[in-house]
Amino acid sequence: HTYIHLMEITEELFQSLFEKLKLRQVLPYGDLEIDFATPFAKIPYIEALTTIGGVPADVAVDAEKALAYLTEHHIKVDSNLTLGYLQAELFDEFVENKLINPTFITDFPVDISPLARRSDDNPEIAERFELFIAGKEIANGFSELNDPLDQYERFKSQVAAKDATDDDEAMHMDTDYVKALSYGMTPTAGEGIGIDRLVMMLTNKHSIRDVLLFPAMKPEAPEPEEVIVSDEQKCKKCGNENLDELKPAKKGKGMFCINVAECKKRVQNK
Repeated sequence: HTYIHLMEITEELFQSLFEKLKLRQVLPYGDLEIDFATPFAKIPYIEALTTIGGVPADVAVDAEKALAYLTEHHIKVDSNLTLGYLQAELFDEFVENKLINPTFITDFPVDISPLARRSDDNPEIAERFELFIAGKEIANGFSELNDPLDQYERFKSQVAAKDATDDDEAMHMDTDYVKALSYGMTPTAGEGIGIDRLVMMLTNKHSIRDVLLFPAMKPEAPEPEEVIVSDEQKCKKCGNENLDELKPAKKGKGMFCINVAECKKRVQNK
């Protein structure tokens, strides 16, 4: 299987889910109406930057211009970021919250996809997708990288990025994983779906506490003066302590804000 197959399976999963639960094909979510009847859109990453985000085409593919564009829009980023990471900043700021109906964003920059297979057509693009609904990431999947040499170089790039930019989400060098790959891995693909977020959307809930799997075990909210928030329960970038607005880091420990744009505003206002 490849990431293409995973997108097909994911859409079929949603169709089956709606049939089993007898849900309407157009669901309310807050002030939004989300259309699940129409086939899910598939939009390449760079195309989404230009057509949805309004980012000029030359800016979307040039690191120097992307950095200048972000600066012009008062978005603070590290000047050492590579093009892929700058494209991710552009996406978070100008595209993500506009993806209301189910949309697969495909063909991610390799820089920000260290475990995904490179495209045969363009080595700077990874065979990866993310599914967005109501401005939120619901799923992330990709064709698995099974080339040990390429994986080793990707890990090296991640370590360099971590050293250069203090990126909390950059991966560490995993020599055991590279060694395991050297014994061989058949072509495959993998995906993670945010079940809590999906259930929130299907039930029109806006707090993750309302959709916990075992509500009987849900702790009662303590009195405000009793609340002690550890560093691992705060956003590592802006310090936000509202757990309803946080998500676990994709790699490593810690939490980050779901709403990237609001997170950046809080950082800038510090």
